[in-house]
Amino acid sequence: MICIGKIVNTHGLKGEVKIISDFKYKNLVFKKNFVFHVDNEKLIVKSYRKHKMFDMVTFDLIDDINNVLKYKGKDIYINREDIKEKIILNEDYIGLEVYSDRYIGIVKEIMKNPAHDILVVNNNGKINLIPNIEEFVKSVDVDNKKIIINEIEGLIDEDWCSYTFSWHVW
Repeated sequence: MICIGKIVNTHGLKGEVKIISDFKYKNLVFKKNFVFHVDNEKLIVKSYRKHKMFDMVTFDLIDDINNVLKYKGKDIYINREDIKEKIILNEDYIGLEVYSDRYIGIVKEIMKNPAHDILVVNNNGKINLIPNIEEFVKSVDVDNKKIIINEIEGLIDEDWCSYTFSWHVW
């Protein structure tokens, strides 16, 4: 199961909910008849529309505000297998080895950034941050657990993490 957002509020009296989501592939899941999971319940999308920064959704068999109030503040999940297209989700990057013409490290996490996601790559305690955009990430092979990057000067800093910082109160 993959968390794709959170129901933040209701809208109107007919059971519509406001969802906040930064899911990269909204077009694949915010559509009629797609199944969402909230707590241990399956909710089938009846309608979808975009309104300001919210994804507005109604569900089959729910047509009253009183029936959706219990979902307010809850995370929404999808089943990975319900997406038929071959896509790479942020979760797929974790554990992949990163290479340019040399070994860079292993992706330990993905940092969310308004402009683009950032791969946090660890090599024996040295951390490098690589923007997950085409200019830097040439190819991703999830099956072989390998990412090839375009290493430009200054992208991989071998020394910055070896410095020790100390804070002094004057």
